[in-house]
Amino acid sequence: MSFTLTPIGHVRGGRADAIDDDWGASRATIALDPDQFTPDALAGLADFSHAEVIFLFDKVPDDKIETGARHPRNRADWPLVGIFAQRGKNRPNRIGLTTCRIVAVDGLSVEVEGLDAIDGTPVLDIKPVMVEFLPRGDVRQPGWSHELMQGYWVKP
Repeated sequence: MSFTLTPIGHVRGGRADAIDDDWGASRATIALDPDQFTPDALAGLADFSHAEVIFLFDKVPDDKIETGARHPRNRADWPLVGIFAQRGKNRPNRIGLTTCRIVAVDGLSVEVEGLDAIDGTPVLDIKPVMVEFLPRGDVRQPGWSHELMQGYWVKP
């Protein structure tokens, strides 16, 4: 079984290169496709503080896709973990997901902060963040992942 997804828009601005760290202050605009949408598609989104942006890592070539285990960021001092136990871009379906702050909504554009997608990235969906959809109960994660994320949103 396969599916065809059509981008709803693209990331405009922000970073040109996918650098691993310091994404927190990155600002970009998600520009919806005017052939598919009118501004009413974004009606009410500005009432939310954050949105989940689902996007496609379209720059990852087929030969770089991971389906098994690897060391995150190729660091041998971190454990060998499966692709589904990490958030790397070399995923089988190349799908990325980031929760980012909504700065402004204007017409067919959403300005966001903290989106770790580069200029030109196809956006598949935007969903408002609602407290009721946040994790229920305690969140746990291994120590190596805390170390990996230390500089991801701020400069190391």
